Amino acid sequence: MLLAAIIVYLLLTVFVGYLASRRVHTSSDFLLAGRSLPVMLSSTALFATWFGSETVFGASSEFLSGGLFAVIEDPFGASLCILLFGLFFARKLYNMNLLTLGDFFKARFGRRTELVASIFLAPPYVGYIAAQLVAMGIILNSVTGMELWQGVSVSALVVTIYTYIGGMWAITITDFVQTVIIIVGLAVLAVVLTMKAGGVDTVLNQVPPERLKFLPDGNARDVVAWLGAWSVLGLGSIPSQDVFQRSMSSASANVAVRSCYIAAALYLTVAMLPLYIALCGQYLFPELLQGDTQQALPTMVLQHTALPIQILFFGSLLSAIMSTTSSAILAPASICSENILKPLFNKQLSDRSLLLATRVFILIFAAIATVMAMLRSNIYELVGESSIFSLVSLFAPLAFGLYWKKANAEGALLSMVAGTVSWFIFEALEVSWSPHLLSVFVSMGTLVVGSLLSEKLKVKWQKSN
Repeated sequence: MLLAAIIVYLLLTVFVGYLASRRVHTSSDFLLAGRSLPVMLSSTALFATWFGSETVFGASSEFLSGGLFAVIEDPFGASLCILLFGLFFARKLYNMNLLTLGDFFKARFGRRTELVASIFLAPPYVGYIAAQLVAMGIILNSVTGMELWQGVSVSALVVTIYTYIGGMWAITITDFVQTVIIIVGLAVLAVVLTMKAGGVDTVLNQVPPERLKFLPDGNARDVVAWLGAWSVLGLGSIPSQDVFQRSMSSASANVAVRSCYIAAALYLTVAMLPLYIALCGQYLFPELLQGDTQQALPTMVLQHTALPIQILFFGSLLSAIMSTTSSAILAPASICSENILKPLFNKQLSDRSLLLATRVFILIFAAIATVMAMLRSNIYELVGESSIFSLVSLFAPLAFGLYWKKANAEGALLSMVAGTVSWFIFEALEVSWSPHLLSVFVSMGTLVVGSLLSEKLKVKWQKSN
């Protein structure tokens, strides 16, 4: 019965994608849902950006082993990202009338910077998509017993189909329905487990005080590590195509900003449910935490809850993960078609051809991520690595490009390269002081120095000629 419910759910999702495809007439419809979403749809789309495998499986697993301090990155950093995007980025970017984030770098710094930024924007999504596919593979493994790689393959096929045919319209419509299922499913499971445990107080009283520690100790190393954890998603996902795409699909700049605030509050609230459910599981069924803790929640639900709860839980899990995966597949495909392929044809590529190219790139990224998902299975690591790459390469050029008039193409290019190279060096040297955060400061410093110095050299050259 549970398997049948999951199959029906997957088929309905593909059907929604088909219905959404009837709204797609141009590349703008496919990439940004025609920039027409009301605040409710825009908010749920932004909420669903990361509410997937890392929140339900990864964060709950990390929380059980390291407490709140171990999950600063997500959900706290993720909520911070949406909030900061609404405060400082959404309105400015919306008013520029862009299709992709790569278009910003073209408009602000020129074609060469657009190309380099696009190369930095697209690849990180492979790991992120792979993390979501691993999670769906875990679900299908728990329910059907199929091998993880088989579950990954089936999941990739379903998500790719409805993203391919419906684009952002399919993502948006399914996000709204899936958000409702996520909230209801997790809330009902939390209530059922609380009743089994004897109340909220009983669950929380068994948690050691150090597990609920949120702030760092006074020493500098802990403070830097704490700030570094906030920055991974909090800053690293600001220069990401999926956040941009969901926000820019709003009907107006005001809707985009309000949606960010609503989504940030909703994300932080709902993301507490998997952490609490993990605590309930630890109290009620501690034997399930032996081995891979990423499997603990689905195993607990299968072994110790009634069928209706199982359907709700796995329905909410699939909802969360599929909504995240679909936008993560569309994002790099959009960048590749709009900012890498299109300029090669000197704007002679028709809108219909551009739409077809985007769909082809969807297939390519889905295939690459599927292979990666079969090779690696740590969800939290896959997500973190993808966000760090964007953080060290693109955050400074985006932020300074919007707010500092003296930032120029030379400074932006040097910033992307210096931030990325320094991160690799710090990681190779095993620097313990938050290598990615140090690399952000390198990126910022290089942008400032590079912009000012190149401007001086231009002035000197002009005077000499």
